[in-house]
Amino acid sequence: MEFLDYAHLPFGYLLPFIAALTIIVFIHELGHFMVARWCGVAVEVFSIGFGREIFGWNDKHGTRWKVCWLPFGGYVKFEGDANPTSFPQEAPGPELNRSAGNFHGKPVWKRAAVVAAGPIANFILSIMIFASVFAFVGIPVNEPRVGEVQPGSAAEKAGIKSGDLIEAIDGAKIETFGDIIKSVSFRGGELLHVTIDRNGTPINLQIVAGTLEESDGFGGTTKRGLLGISPPKGTSASPARRLSIPDAISQGTGETWRIVSVTFKYLGKLVRGQESSKQIGGPVSIAKMAGDAASSGVIRFVVFIAFLSTSVGLINLFPIPMLDGGHLVYYAIETVSGKPLGKQAQEWGFRVGLSLVAMLMAFGFWNDLTRVFAMIVGS
Repeated sequence: MEFLDYAHLPFGYLLPFIAALTIIVFIHELGHFMVARWCGVAVEVFSIGFGREIFGWNDKHGTRWKVCWLPFGGYVKFEGDANPTSFPQEAPGPELNRSAGNFHGKPVWKRAAVVAAGPIANFILSIMIFASVFAFVGIPVNEPRVGEVQPGSAAEKAGIKSGDLIEAIDGAKIETFGDIIKSVSFRGGELLHVTIDRNGTPINLQIVAGTLEESDGFGGTTKRGLLGISPPKGTSASPARRLSIPDAISQGTGETWRIVSVTFKYLGKLVRGQESSKQIGGPVSIAKMAGDAASSGVIRFVVFIAFLSTSVGLINLFPIPMLDGGHLVYYAIETVSGKPLGKQAQEWGFRVGLSLVAMLMAFGFWNDLTRVFAMIVGS
């Protein structure tokens, strides 16, 4: 079966998924934890997973570190929190006599720093992973020269010829053939400004990227932008070039930002009706990707963790109450108005946020189920 091999399910999919998610959640919560400590906030609980505790211990500062049965997330609970979402135990207000370690008694900038630290930690993890791969494994060095132009392709229609060197796409410098793929793959149907070098002569071309609909490996289809060119024969096995540490960090930062940028472009197209919402996946799809990455080797799996970590960090910054981004919106309102939102307003905000998150998760899971059902019926 193309979507899931059920005999492979426990170890081939679930274990890589849980391993990747545990690492990402731990780093996210560690970001909250470390900045909270630096800001003098007392941390009562550091939990990996939800539900009943499997095992745990208390550190010298009184924090309970624990691992729970449901390994699909985690949280840190600060002094003054009523629950893991950092909803205050008491109605907000400066007149309350709170202890020195109470999170909700700290200045708004400290609370904002603690909240923002989680997503930032995810981005740092992604940058470190990409940088390590670029520094110790390397990146392909095959130049972005055109080998073959497919008949009827976007490249042929625009006048690109074999032997042309792609120098830039929409002003962004192209250094390897892989850069071409990255620049075009999420821009199917869009107008691109491409600069090429033909026998030493620079030429500027306008190309409408083609669109290829192909199987996404999950029982559905996905659209991919392409020019319709391939590199010269014999260049696919070009040796990798290891980058210096500063260059690797710069490239890692750029790769992390590219994931963020591509995500926003997809969401924009989704709102405009140019992309299908069926591409949104839930935990089954993510587990499938984790299993496929793990089966392809350690490097591929580690890179998958970097991609997923970036996505987790970005999603947590969405301005939805209950997520980190929602808390930051509350703190922005407090900064402007000079006082925190009332308890009732926060309660309604968290209810709306919980409903939105639940609906998004249910929608992704429904897409997973329809894919699995389609594969079962078609098998």
